[in-house]
Amino acid sequence: MTTTLFPLTGLVTLAMLLTYFWTAFLVAQARRAHGVKAPATSGPDAFDRVYRAHVNTLEQLVLMLPALWLFALWVGDRWAGLLGLVWIVGRVLYVTSYAKAAASRGPGFLVGVGTFVVAVGGAAIQMLRALM
Repeated sequence: MTTTLFPLTGLVTLAMLLTYFWTAFLVAQARRAHGVKAPATSGPDAFDRVYRAHVNTLEQLVLMLPALWLFALWVGDRWAGLLGLVWIVGRVLYVTSYAKAAASRGPGFLVGVGTFVVAVGGAAIQMLRALM
């Protein structure tokens, strides 16, 4: 049996990937509901909001995953796991709010950006401390 050094970060990473998969599922549902056939990426406003929430989630995921793992390495698994959960909550809030009205997406977006800033900042501070 092998020992996993970052079980919480690993589990939350899987949950983050499933969150992204959920947004892809929402796009498929919106395509059916609004008659937007692939490869089109634009349609009625209701479809466009769901599609943009999905793409924005991918954009944030690309930034957050390495930041989360650096945070886990330099700060700790428990804190990284918690940070990843907060990111997921922010994403769910962002996606569900954006699907209703574009103007309501702000709070969820801020939660996501905030977790990214904490992850990058926390890892950077610890790295700099190690250099001194």
